[in-house]
Amino acid sequence: MNLLDLQSARETGDWHAKLELGYDCDGGATRLARRRHVGPLMVQKPFYPEGRELCHSVLLHPPGGVAGGDRLEVEINVSTGAHALITTPGATKWYRSAGPLAEQRTTLAISAGGSLEWLPQENIVFDRARARMSTQVQLEEGACYIGWDITRLGRTACGEHFDAGELRSRTEILRAGRRLWGDYARIEGGATLLQSPAGLAGRPVMGTFLAAACAIERRLLEAGRAVVPPDTAEFAVTALPGVLVARYLGDSAAAARAYFIGVWRVVRAALLGREVSLPRIWST
Repeated sequence: MNLLDLQSARETGDWHAKLELGYDCDGGATRLARRRHVGPLMVQKPFYPEGRELCHSVLLHPPGGVAGGDRLEVEINVSTGAHALITTPGATKWYRSAGPLAEQRTTLAISAGGSLEWLPQENIVFDRARARMSTQVQLEEGACYIGWDITRLGRTACGEHFDAGELRSRTEILRAGRRLWGDYARIEGGATLLQSPAGLAGRPVMGTFLAAACAIERRLLEAGRAVVPPDTAEFAVTALPGVLVARYLGDSAAAARAYFIGVWRVVRAALLGREVSLPRIWST
């Protein structure tokens, strides 16, 4: 993204924004060594509730929502031996559009011996939104990634359903350039998929939890399967070579997050040797 792109976006009322962050290990401590932003994407001052080895960061998008024509880009680089946890202060709202697409592209690169926990709060996709979400995780050998995404279709609390519009999402995890996991979805508002038992079965909230490490042991899979959501959602946990996957399909974003926190608690202890420390921003 260059200055001409930004100027054009300002003239049309669209927001084109990019945030680049780099985390380095310095004497056993992780520091946010590089930050660059264009447009309304920023990061709060880093803090260390778990000690200097692990840096917590909160990403900010001051407009509070993504409208048609907006384009957001996030690039995170975690260097060798560095450890970061990144979240957001609230839900990301994807507003209805008269035609233009709204897009967010996220690239997460983790070097050997580093770890990243990517724990954004949920997406709320309004009726008639046209949203594109893309996340690519690039791992070197010996790197670890834990992350989730939670999406609500429609503002169901006020009776709104996803009757029109479109959501496309793409998530990939690569290790040393080889794809370990790929998840690709196209959901059209009002489609039979939303109500079909073979699709979303009338449930408006879906989520995926992913953990990528050098090896996923059988006992970790079994411990993950012992975690149960606090509601009547459909859920499942499975493992592929180097990746553990948990799925949620239900009615509550809060319940989805509570379920994923339970899985995170098990996975974090096994892969990172740490107990869960909930980001303080979730309580505000």
